Amino acid sequence: MAPSRATTRLAATLQRASQQQRLRSLRTPFPYRSYHSYDHPPPPGVFSAAESAILSAAYRHVPEHGFTAHALSLGARDAGYLDISTNLLPEGPFSLIRYHLVTQREALAPRSEVLFGAQGEEQGLQVPDKVERLTWERLLGNQEINHRWQEALAIMAQPTHVPSSLRELALLSDEIYFLAGDKSVDPSWYTKRGSLSMIYASSELFMTNDRSPGYGETRAFLQRRLDESSKMGGALRSVGQWVGFTASAGVNVLRSKGVRI
Repeated sequence: MAPSRATTRLAATLQRASQQQRLRSLRTPFPYRSYHSYDHPPPPGVFSAAESAILSAAYRHVPEHGFTAHALSLGARDAGYLDISTNLLPEGPFSLIRYHLVTQREALAPRSEVLFGAQGEEQGLQVPDKVERLTWERLLGNQEINHRWQEALAIMAQPTHVPSSLRELALLSDEIYFLAGDKSVDPSWYTKRGSLSMIYASSELFMTNDRSPGYGETRAFLQRRLDESSKMGGALRSVGQWVGFTASAGVNVLRSKGVRI
């Protein structure tokens, strides 16, 4: 897919998310919101209590069994449910992937307090410095399952899951800029978050093949991309790489399972 088409697809997904938000607002007093607001209460949690119990237990099996239906079944048993209880999760293994994405994103807020607290200003940290640190912290959240993440990307690349995957990527970028103290209210609000989404995606892919101590090469890659983020061409190439890689990974995994494609 050409970079221009990838950008158009991302914009269309964000537009659909906005439309879905308006539709939900007609049905519930706490609509889904893809951005932070000081004027409205936060939306309800993504998962129900039963779903959270199963997913949190299943997540502990991911390093050994991957993001699979088997891991979900083991999690259901550990949580005291019957195996059939995984029917509560109609998206199957993608629910487990989404659990990882959501919980790691939500963990950034308490982590930012530890990283910065009231010292951010004292140390002269600017928004870009905090964005780099928070993005790196989020990447470190993949350490325990990094060897399984290419399998997850193959699932995320399936057409039915691409919109949700891109939406979660957009939410992550907004969370990082919000925690970094970004106060922009001009069109740069969109461009900065769009650029960070692309940079994070390419850095995450790079990390799956990084064997350096402490993922040092991944952090250097991230820092280079952030330095280049003012150049839109570099950001567009990141999107093209992400789309191309996830599509290729999905095809290869399906072929390994005997699917003739």
